Amino acid sequence: ISRNTVRKSINKLVYEDLIIRKKGIGTQVIKKSIETNLSDWSSFSEEMHSLGIDFQNYSIKTYWTKADEKISLFFNINKKDSVYTLERLRGDKDGPFVFFISYFHPQIKFKKDEDFSRPLYELLEKDHHQIVNRSLEKIKARLPELDIAKKLKISQSHPILIRERRVYNSGDKPIELNIGYYRSDKFTYQIDIKRKQ
Repeated sequence: ISRNTVRKSINKLVYEDLIIRKKGIGTQVIKKSIETNLSDWSSFSEEMHSLGIDFQNYSIKTYWTKADEKISLFFNINKKDSVYTLERLRGDKDGPFVFFISYFHPQIKFKKDEDFSRPLYELLEKDHHQIVNRSLEKIKARLPELDIAKKLKISQSHPILIRERRVYNSGDKPIELNIGYYRSDKFTYQIDIKRKQ
């Protein structure tokens, strides 16, 4: 085949994010990342199951923490009120790829022996009568703080995606503030938007 055909084929593979070209290194196949469609959100567990990805919990930790300004404004509570906090480090057999911190409205009364290995929104709906209805999300790319880099087993020069999710129940009351720190080499966010006619 001609050189021109090879060049066009390689350019198409680069455009489709299947290979990457780096000066001085060469052309390499990109590891498959997890694609999430932001027009239809669900819990992490439901997302991974629907994609056929086996994941594991590397750690699950719960504790009470004092509300800072962001948390108090979101939940409309006093600063320094205690909120239930859930930390989960999750990944696959190759290692962790996302770290979540969830803060919950004080009206949700979790049990001491709550099973947080279950899908979170299923647990909220079935055990705590909180029907999750809406999510407002912000996504940004940043370099990780040292503690996040250590958890995700990356260097501080490795960019991450930070997703802040504000979750509301069917009465449009705020119930969860979730911050997710994702390895950028493992996740792709796809947004399907239609232009108004």
